[in-house]
Amino acid sequence: MATTSLTRSQQAARTTVAMKAMMAVSGLIMIGYLLAHMYGNLKVFAGQEAFDDYAHHLRTMGEPILPYSGALWVIRIVLLVAIIAHVYSAATLWKRDRRARGGTSRYVSSKGKKGVQRTYASFTMRWGGIVVLLFVIYHLLQLTFHVVGPGDGGPENSPYVRVVSGFQVWWLVVCYTIALLAVGFHLRHGTWSALTTLGANTSPATRRRLNILAYLVALAVTVGFLLVPYAILFGVVS
Repeated sequence: MATTSLTRSQQAARTTVAMKAMMAVSGLIMIGYLLAHMYGNLKVFAGQEAFDDYAHHLRTMGEPILPYSGALWVIRIVLLVAIIAHVYSAATLWKRDRRARGGTSRYVSSKGKKGVQRTYASFTMRWGGIVVLLFVIYHLLQLTFHVVGPGDGGPENSPYVRVVSGFQVWWLVVCYTIALLAVGFHLRHGTWSALTTLGANTSPATRRRLNILAYLVALAVTVGFLLVPYAILFGVVS
């Protein structure tokens, strides 16, 4: 379809500014979900009854207005839309960036050993994002849809038992650690970038505060998520 046949609102929706805004908003939605999910994971330290009650509460939220698991599916759909929007906008911006450079992989720079620019963001946002996406798919198949192991919920199909039995496997904890480090790097740059895109970076002082906030969010999510598997692996939680 020719660009001239599009309405002004359709043209605006396809601009680079709109793509960056979509990426920022969808990223903040996912950050909010990660913080809430991390809080839920830490319920493991309260014991099986508390963790299973929390998991059950997630499925009964909104009743009787919503059906069983209705609110949880609303959250999942919003998160899925945010992920699709984030990936789409990231891919679109990457293609436009590459096209603007004339097809070259990076800008020429005297700072790099190979004479090309290799930025922190290029590692953490693109390749880190792919690692995170692949891990999220496996994580859902293992602990949400129970398609792959390890993680047997036992006869009572307990979420607590499923989580504990899964993280008693050392190689799974290693994979989880790699994925969470990728999440942390992604969040560090992504939090700052999203808030900057949405207009929060208005002065040098604000820039410093945004950097501190970005580090705090990345650190909190990374450490918060890793506490559970290592506590299980080393027998603190059993």
